[in-house]
Amino acid sequence: MGLIHTCYRITDIDRSVVFYEALGFEERKRMPIRDEATNVFMGLPGDADRLELTYNHGVDSYELGTGYGHIAVSVDDLDGTLTRLAEKGIEPEKPPYQVRAGGSRLCFVRDPDRKLAIVN
Repeated sequence: MGLIHTCYRITDIDRSVVFYEALGFEERKRMPIRDEATNVFMGLPGDADRLELTYNHGVDSYELGTGYGHIAVSVDDLDGTLTRLAEKGIEPEKPPYQVRAGGSRLCFVRDPDRKLAIVN
């Protein structure tokens, strides 16, 4: 058994693609689903298409719900990544921090429709 991909419903394809590309994802393909939706498949270099962004035509908001938390990506250089994101107007919710002494530094940034964790 293996994880194929994760799907997130989005409200603006271009805005979401720009955000995830700023994190290092690559847009791999767009697939229309009849007249009702467009799926955008994204992946990190050297990996499969692990993120499916689904835009449902005519839908401008979604209820996030209380069960959703975040997705997490690891980066080689957290500070450099945050600098590149800031150049695109993407700011962290608060400065990087550690959950416990000696643990990884992490930082949350919010994508156009959700929350995302960046873990170093």
